[in-house]
Amino acid sequence: MDWNLLRSFLAVAETGSLTAAAARLGMSQPSIGRHISELERQLDTPLFRRGPRGQQLSERGLDLMAQVSRMGEAADAVSRIAFGRSENLAGTVRVTASEVIGALVLPAMITELRRQEPSIEVEIVASNSVGNLLRRDADIAIRMVRPHQLDLLVRHIADIPLIPCASAAYFARAGKPQRLEDLLTHDLIGYDRSDEIIEGFAKAGVTLNRSAFKLRSDSQLVLWQAIRAGAGIHFGQVPLVASSPDLETCLEDMPLPRLETYLTLHSDVRNSPRIRFVADYLYQAMRDYASLGRPG
Repeated sequence: MDWNLLRSFLAVAETGSLTAAAARLGMSQPSIGRHISELERQLDTPLFRRGPRGQQLSERGLDLMAQVSRMGEAADAVSRIAFGRSENLAGTVRVTASEVIGALVLPAMITELRRQEPSIEVEIVASNSVGNLLRRDADIAIRMVRPHQLDLLVRHIADIPLIPCASAAYFARAGKPQRLEDLLTHDLIGYDRSDEIIEGFAKAGVTLNRSAFKLRSDSQLVLWQAIRAGAGIHFGQVPLVASSPDLETCLEDMPLPRLETYLTLHSDVRNSPRIRFVADYLYQAMRDYASLGRPG
């Protein structure tokens, strides 16, 4: 049986849609659909049924999934080992990071990296979902959460501090809060569904609810742009705030959690010169970034 058919089946089963499977495999949606149809024809049984949440496995599809997933893991292992033994620096490295790091921090770092090594091509995946390094969805991950899979190599980069901030225009209009309680009289920017900020204020002895956030979003990029637009006060990464001349800080002594930041890659690709070069470069560049704006 053609492995390509099984690979397409596995991608649809794991992602739940033809479109997402096509994006994962770098193929067109019609091609994925033809693969599924041909596989169902060869097996003489339907493997999926259309449900409210996309493509759902049939009973026979579930049976096949158990076998094909093991084949997929073996194929991925072969790919990682072969990629890890490559001696050529030229080629592509796929890096995944959070929205803020991926969109606002990595582009400048990658630009400088390519000045040093033009033969390397870099793909940046800016997403707050944790990339699957085991399936080679990315080669390197920069995350604010420590992964615990045994096959992953993890390096702690730094703990990035946070600070209350707003645009200079907002502070000129509304003044700067002098105490933590003063924040309740200001326009705050916060999350839509997450209670993380509310819980943080509660630990500091200040009670507030969602209505305290006059602009809400679960996108870190939206929140960052809202700060710069003068919508109110939010909590930004100290290095980003320090490098943004249109922003000012307040309540600098406010106790805030730090963002533990880690660089992760799969152990099978650690010997790839290309992966190692990019990983080492990003590790040092991120450490330099994390130190920006700190005294000394």
